[in-house]
Amino acid sequence: VHNLLNITVSRSYVPYQMLENKQMLYEMLTQPDDFLYHIGGTQIPSLQVCFLGECLPHCRLPGKISLKSNEHACSWRAPTYDNPDTQQLFDGFQEFAVINQTGAAALIDFFPWLRKLPDWVLPLQKRAKALHAREKELYRKHWLNCKKAILDGTAKPCFCVTMAKMQKEEGFSDDQAAYISGSLLEAGSDTTSSTLYGFVQAMVLFPEVQKRAQAEIDAIVGDQRLPTMDDEPNLQYIRGCVKESLRWMPTAILGAVPHALTRDRDDYYMGYRIPAGAGVMNNVWAIHMDENRYPNPRVFNPDRYKDDYQTAYDAACNPDVSKRDHFTFGAGRRICQGIHVAERSLFLGISRMLWAFDISPEVDEMGNPVLPDPEKLTQGFVCMPEPFKCRITPRSEERARIVRQEWEEAQAQWLDPDTKQWKTIPEGMALPTM
Repeated sequence: VHNLLNITVSRSYVPYQMLENKQMLYEMLTQPDDFLYHIGGTQIPSLQVCFLGECLPHCRLPGKISLKSNEHACSWRAPTYDNPDTQQLFDGFQEFAVINQTGAAALIDFFPWLRKLPDWVLPLQKRAKALHAREKELYRKHWLNCKKAILDGTAKPCFCVTMAKMQKEEGFSDDQAAYISGSLLEAGSDTTSSTLYGFVQAMVLFPEVQKRAQAEIDAIVGDQRLPTMDDEPNLQYIRGCVKESLRWMPTAILGAVPHALTRDRDDYYMGYRIPAGAGVMNNVWAIHMDENRYPNPRVFNPDRYKDDYQTAYDAACNPDVSKRDHFTFGAGRRICQGIHVAERSLFLGISRMLWAFDISPEVDEMGNPVLPDPEKLTQGFVCMPEPFKCRITPRSEERARIVRQEWEEAQAQWLDPDTKQWKTIPEGMALPTM
């Protein structure tokens, strides 16, 4: 996974991120009321080609809030949400989250002997087994299709080419290979899109931040082109918006998964004993809402980072924990492998939304602003703001024209006009081939 997502390789994915970002902007321009669905399409959808050697899917969620971002309907780029494989992964992940929250699931984890009881005693366990069977079938299908293409010599460059070679050397099973690729796809289904959705809410609630951020973009970028990654070093306030979005609306509020004490003896931290082998939860929400670390933590304030020029990875590796920007990507050696790609997606999403649009509250029948409640979040170990309404309007006709033009040109360059599939992998993609 490191070979696929390290800082050097991740730079080569920018063309994919740029295209999907342009589609998001175009759809926000033409269908602004469905901005949640369009934001959902920005979560590294094109990265799926790196895992399974397929044209990248892109999910748009028509008529149904599934609170998910991108998908991987293998063998094609899925421009809509109604693909069965796309829906299966989204629905399966949602069901997994529901099961994981229940008291029965916790009991089974704490008392493993309960797993030996018949399923009729533990209906939740039966439900979980059925979900696992469906998930395994889906992941195996994608992996075996890709593996066959690799053996036939028809696969596109991708991570699974390396995995197929490693499988021969290491002898791990198709089930293991399927879950390596499948878990990577699943891990990217909610995170960045949820953060961007939280950022939109922050712009509704803190309009002074929006004005200042737009002023910086206008001064550096102007009104004749979209921001690019080359502008990032000169957009420090926007970089602060990225960092503050990750702090203010962390998606994995408990660190997504437990860590574990690997010592063979008890450890001690600030007077607390941590027994050998104990699980440790990284309470991201509590850290981010700590008044001592972040004064007025529920205020969205990018100036917290005005002198912080670290990348998210630099901050995560800083031995001085007081200089960490946030903990959304985790802590310790098991930091999020997608940190480099996610940070770029957020910069492109935030800077370009602010360049193109004004974001303002919805109004009621009397013309009064209707503000969302920032304390209302979806439930689960991955969360986001509950659905809310706002107004998204182009900042000028010229900027609207550029958004349309950029999407038209991107389609002409990268996508087949009939199928909307990728024509080719962009030059410079750091992916292995046979």
